[in-house]
Amino acid sequence: MKQILLLTDFSANSKNAITYALQLFEKQACHFLILHIPTKSIYSTSDLMTIGNNSIYDSLVKKAEKKLDKFVKTLEATSNNKHATFEAIVDYDMLTDSVNQIIKSKKIDLIVMGTNGVTGAKEVVFGSNTINVIRKVACTTLVIPKGFKYKTPKELFLPLDVYDSLNSESFLKLKRFAKKFNASFNIMRIIENSVVSETEKTDREHINTHLNDITHAYLLVKNIRLDQAINQYLETHEKMDMLTLLVQKESAFERFLTGSDTKKISQNLKVPLLILHSQ
Repeated sequence: MKQILLLTDFSANSKNAITYALQLFEKQACHFLILHIPTKSIYSTSDLMTIGNNSIYDSLVKKAEKKLDKFVKTLEATSNNKHATFEAIVDYDMLTDSVNQIIKSKKIDLIVMGTNGVTGAKEVVFGSNTINVIRKVACTTLVIPKGFKYKTPKELFLPLDVYDSLNSESFLKLKRFAKKFNASFNIMRIIENSVVSETEKTDREHINTHLNDITHAYLLVKNIRLDQAINQYLETHEKMDMLTLLVQKESAFERFLTGSDTKKISQNLKVPLLILHSQ
């Protein structure tokens, strides 16, 4: 049974991401763990006035648990997956600490979350919570853009940085995901002129080995930043259903987040992003 961690703050964004996940895996046996971590904003004046003799902590925990339990019951009632089970988790730890603990204890296969707003120039594409999970949690993560409505992922876009390999475990995991949905690959390798021939040769060898039974396209792009290449490709290929990244190390993903063309990326990146970490 697939173990999927869903993050929620009860916002429309997070609820939409959860709806996407339930539809994406509605034909698979899944155990959905729904995690809510209350923020400091819950310590409102009305909370403090109505607590009485009970401890602040116990009262707020019960309030959060009650709200989450109600939400989870709604998910159970509306889910079309007869093989799905649900578990509610309320935690007061730091988000990434809590997620990492749950991944270890529950053997999580996938994290699903929505974007959560803009907190700074380096985080125009995603909010700070999303960025922190991607950077600090080594687990496959699916990020759903605001307002994106579910459609079966049939066209996957995979840009490759210089260190990304089509023979890595992360790519093979992505291949298994693609086969479940009968999806095709659109692969773009970003390279320097000096490594064109050897890189293309290696890529085509791996493609012949791993993608002989999957529809695919392969494109070489020279001397362009990752963020610019992604932006330009998505502008001209509007039928892409999902952007996927093989994260080898922080620097490669950092260029995607903080390049000078970040504003255009944030405006045009309107498809889910699936991130697979190299172990």
